[in-house]
Amino acid sequence: MRSLLARFFSDEAGATAIEYAIIGAGISIVIVAAANGIGTSLSTRFAAVSTSLK
Repeated sequence: MRSLLARFFSDEAGATAIEYAIIGAGISIVIVAAANGIGTSLSTRFAAVSTSLK
């Protein structure tokens, strides 16, 4: 039983998967923030073009 627990606590494969998940979450947050900023900028620009065409 002790050897099983020792192997469980020394196994680092799960830690690596969690690190990749945290990195992926961080990248996705950056992508969403960038897309939101671009969308707001485009919306403002289209509104200005629409106003100038009227």
